[in-house]
Amino acid sequence: MLIDFRELLSGSGNEISYPANIDMTCLDDGVNSYPVIRKDPFVIQAYKTGKDKVQIQCNGSVILSIPCDRCLEDVVHRFEIQLNRSLNVSEDEGNQDLDDVNYIKECHLDVDMLVYEEVSVRLPMKNLCSEDCKGICPVCGGNRNVTECGCDDKVPDPRMADVLSIFDDYCKESSPPKQ
Repeated sequence: MLIDFRELLSGSGNEISYPANIDMTCLDDGVNSYPVIRKDPFVIQAYKTGKDKVQIQCNGSVILSIPCDRCLEDVVHRFEIQLNRSLNVSEDEGNQDLDDVNYIKECHLDVDMLVYEEVSVRLPMKNLCSEDCKGICPVCGGNRNVTECGCDDKVPDPRMADVLSIFDDYCKESSPPKQ
C-alpha cells in the first residue's frame, strides 16, 4: 500500500491519519521465505513539521511462521512495529533522509517495504522451538522431539575417515597384545 504525502505537504492541515493494510503474504529475503500468518491493520500518522518535512508514526504487528533451525517445526513469531521518524521528503540531490530509507519514494510511503525492513532486522539469528530441541535424526530424518527412532547416531562423518584411520592405527599399535 502506498500513502501519498503530497496532500499533507500542500494542504492546510498539519496531521493526517491513515489506516493501512499490508499486502505482503510472505517475508522473502532472497534466501528464505517466511509466510505471514496474521497481519493487523497498521495505523500511520503523519505530521507536517515544516516545508517538505514529515514526522511519521507507525503502529501495527505482523505474525510470521519461521521454521526451527534444528527440527524444522514452525515457530510463530509476533513482530510489533512502532516507528517514530522525522523525514525530509524533498526531492533534492543528496537528501540524507531519503538515502537511508527504502520505503519513501517521491513523497510516497510504501507500507509493505516499511514493514519488510522493520521485521527483517528483527529476525532471530537462531530460531529454536525450545532451548532443549533435539533436532532431526541424521540417519532417518525423524523429529527427535516427537519420538526416539533408535538409529545409530554415532555414524562417522565420511569426510573424517582418514583422520579416524590414523587414530585406529595408533590404538592398535599401542594396545597390549592379547593372550
